[in-house]
Amino acid sequence: MASLKEVKGRIASVNSTRKITSAMKMVASAKLHRAQNSIVNMLPYEKKLHAMLTAFLSNEADIQSPYIATRPIKKVAIVAFSSNSSLCGAYNANVARQLNLMVEGYESTVGKENILIFAVGKKIAHEAKKEGLTIAGEFLEMADKPSYKDSFDLANNLMKLFADKEIDKVELLYHHFKNTASQILTRENYLPVDLSVEDEVTTDHQWALDYIFEPSKEALIATLIPQVLGLRLYTALLDSNASEHAARTMAMQIATDNANEIIQDLTVLYNKSRQQAITNELLDIIGGSFK
Repeated sequence: MASLKEVKGRIASVNSTRKITSAMKMVASAKLHRAQNSIVNMLPYEKKLHAMLTAFLSNEADIQSPYIATRPIKKVAIVAFSSNSSLCGAYNANVARQLNLMVEGYESTVGKENILIFAVGKKIAHEAKKEGLTIAGEFLEMADKPSYKDSFDLANNLMKLFADKEIDKVELLYHHFKNTASQILTRENYLPVDLSVEDEVTTDHQWALDYIFEPSKEALIATLIPQVLGLRLYTALLDSNASEHAARTMAMQIATDNANEIIQDLTVLYNKSRQQAITNELLDIIGGSFK
């Protein structure tokens, strides 16, 4: 049985760790509250705008845009979102695992050298470098502080590469924030724009023919598609950021709960050891009195 001094030292050590994890949980929870407000306010607007665009494009066969053109895939870009720091459970590991699966899927057709990684976050950038992938851009600050301007700059860069036929497909890899306990790893086509009409855009699809265009369809499309694509990337960034804080909040809560359990077990062990030590001393005293 461990000595009283050793058990007492372990209790103090675990208690110190518990204070740290509890403080980190409160900080992550405060950040989550702000991030959750941002994504909850932005997501319905982005989805509605995307639904309107998809319904409109699917009803206009004569519309021409470089962003809806499909062609044989020779070069792929993957925009992967992670965090800059650890202590958020399996959040970063899940992104890294899925990224490797995506790379394996494309490697046999386009070759590993034709897969470009745009890393939003230090952890996924490190993982991509470790796997020998081509890093086309690192956006570390954007992972901690989601920026509308920075996300639109990245979106414009991707659109230019796609329009110039330097890449033939762009995919997004990020966590979708469902709630504090659930973040869904999402793989999503970004370019070319998918014109298939999903269930949630059926209503828009039905009345898309009633649109009145000013000044013209062509001018509207030239402005609307880049705006929708830029907003889609920004929404993914907000989604990923909220998911990171939610994952860290849960991880720190679990760590704090585990620390509480360990402290309880160690306290029981300490009391048993102390009781045993007192019992032994009494036995020695009693035994000495009969000599």
